[in-house]
Amino acid sequence: MSRFDFPGLLRVGVGLGLTPRDVWQLTPAELAFLLGRSGGDAPLGRARLEELAAAFPDKTKDV
Repeated sequence: MSRFDFPGLLRVGVGLGLTPRDVWQLTPAELAFLLGRSGGDAPLGRARLEELAAAFPDKTKDV
């Protein structure tokens, strides 16, 4: 497990004009937005869901 750089996070937040309290209250999505990393991958679509269901079918017991 890698260590999270809490001091670095605090420096970035304060550098953006936030108080330390504001930094610790940020959600991961808000932090990503402030760091210019918003967007990310698109949500799972129906076609991809069907591909995954075919590749990993639910196993049922014979009753």
